[in-house]
Amino acid sequence: MALEPVPSVTGLAVFIPGADIDTDRIIPARFMKCVTFDGLGEFAFYDVRFDEHGVKTKHPLNDPRFSKASILVAGVNFGCGSSREHAPQSLRKYGFNGVIAESFAEIFYGNSTTLAMPCVMASPEDIVAIRDAVEADPETEITIDVKALRVRTSGGLDIAVTMPDSAREALLSGRWDPIQELLDNDAAIDAKAAELQYV
Repeated sequence: MALEPVPSVTGLAVFIPGADIDTDRIIPARFMKCVTFDGLGEFAFYDVRFDEHGVKTKHPLNDPRFSKASILVAGVNFGCGSSREHAPQSLRKYGFNGVIAESFAEIFYGNSTTLAMPCVMASPEDIVAIRDAVEADPETEITIDVKALRVRTSGGLDIAVTMPDSAREALLSGRWDPIQELLDNDAAIDAKAAELQYV
């Protein structure tokens, strides 16, 4: 059966500055010794949130104003680097439900969609507008409207965004988890295997 559709997500937001934020910065490799993804959230952005002595830095995720953020706003080529699915998993476990960026690395993007975490692309100018709105008022609510391909703020911004048709359809139809797709079609898989002489 299809999972819950994701026509939109709404929440408070935080802007993470910088271009080419790679998966090693999102979740350092030394924290990937887990059997499941549980507990990864506390290590998201660990090496930029803490210095070498474990003291909190001035990273936006350490700012109490953004402690309730569930929408991440970023720049260009977010999630680049290695293909580790631990990166979007750590963001999801941290509490993020969606990401708005100028662009995304392809594998990170696909791994995010399979977690029902919409990732949409906005122009550099619109990213700046969202950043400015959120930093001026951290209580600004952000809605990522997957169906309409818009990002709206409670302060009145209404911005056109893009995402691949395949990801959008998967989220809107509740077919964003490929493992669930296999489980749902178990009988059809068995039937097809029975038809094949070489199986």
